Amino acid sequence: MSQAQIERRLRTVSKQLRSARDDLAVTEEQLIQLTDEADDARLRALVSETPLAEREHRKASRHADRLRKHRDTVSAKIAALDAEQDELLDRFGAT
Repeated sequence: MSQAQIERRLRTVSKQLRSARDDLAVTEEQLIQLTDEADDARLRALVSETPLAEREHRKASRHADRLRKHRDTVSAKIAALDAEQDELLDRFGAT
């Protein structure tokens, strides 16, 4: 891979990393909120013991679980991009 190609790929990876880190920050904030909502719904379900409250609790919990999976996916993407960036920087330094 030529030095120009490495530079181009480094710029692309850098942009992807920035975007993924922004996404992760937003996801973390949303996850805190959704986890709090799920906890509140769980308490309401325990206190009221109604089917509606239980349904709301399950729905809030599923939503928080999906967001956790998204966070894990984004974190894995960031790790992969970091590794690729390190490899590209090693190549760039070797040329």
